[in-house]
Amino acid sequence: MDLLSVAFVSAFIAGFLAASMPLLVASLGETIGEQSGVLNLGIEGVMLFGGYAAFVVTLATGSFAWGMAAGAGVGIVTSLFLLVLSVLLGLNQIVIGLAVTLLGGGMTSVLYFGNYSKSTPRLGKDEPFSLWGLSDLPVVGDSLFSQPAIFWIVLALAIGVWWMLSKTNFGLQLRAAGQNPNSLDASGGNVVATRAIAVLLGGFFSGLGGAYLALISTGTFTPFMTQGVGYTAIVVTMLARGRISWVIGASLVFGLSVAVGTVIQLTNINLPTDVIKMFPFVVVIVVLVAFARSAYVPPALGLPYSRGAR
Repeated sequence: MDLLSVAFVSAFIAGFLAASMPLLVASLGETIGEQSGVLNLGIEGVMLFGGYAAFVVTLATGSFAWGMAAGAGVGIVTSLFLLVLSVLLGLNQIVIGLAVTLLGGGMTSVLYFGNYSKSTPRLGKDEPFSLWGLSDLPVVGDSLFSQPAIFWIVLALAIGVWWMLSKTNFGLQLRAAGQNPNSLDASGGNVVATRAIAVLLGGFFSGLGGAYLALISTGTFTPFMTQGVGYTAIVVTMLARGRISWVIGASLVFGLSVAVGTVIQLTNINLPTDVIKMFPFVVVIVVLVAFARSAYVPPALGLPYSRGAR
């Protein structure tokens, strides 16, 4: 295939943006959480819950906007699990996060394979979820200017997160909660409340990332469709050190590696599919090894905190 052909360029752009944007959204949420001292290893599970809810609501209502809102909303609801157990009760954040991931993967798989839909505008009664991939949902465009509105909203959200973290008092409180929660407490701030808000914002972004993956990137929902995107978001966040420009850049590099694999399948290069699927994660591992010394986490990350404690 001609590398400069319209088909090749279109496939490259579509694969590039489809892989980059869900990771970017999830990484924004994890950045907010980690800056406040909360490590969320449950991003995969939250994204699966968000993607499932977004797809079901979109099919049931015929509204793409309601589907995206449902994904983000379910992400917030799911994050309450981490908020109550880890932030309020002080339980181990790693264990709780892994539990959310297992719960998200298990529950969405059971719902996908075991339940049946009610009457919807697109489907008749008793149509199995496994047929819901055969829909006319919009997928990512093949050029920068053919992207749906949510693409531009995500970019605006990235700018908003940067502004919040670097230009507002709340951003200062977030960083203080992760850097030195004792100082925030002594100055009259509320560490628990700050972290609680950060967790809810993280849930919003993770749920939205799952919705973007299901509705825009793929146009369907399948069990375990995140395939490590949530864990990659944690790596991106730690390497970015709270800098949103680095979060965007790292997400684009990951998307670029996925796009390379996509276009390879359109050429005459004969590589096993498994090798192509491995390529983005090999890139992540190489980057992580190369920049491991630059990775940074706030000193209080993962540590429980009680108001007034010293």
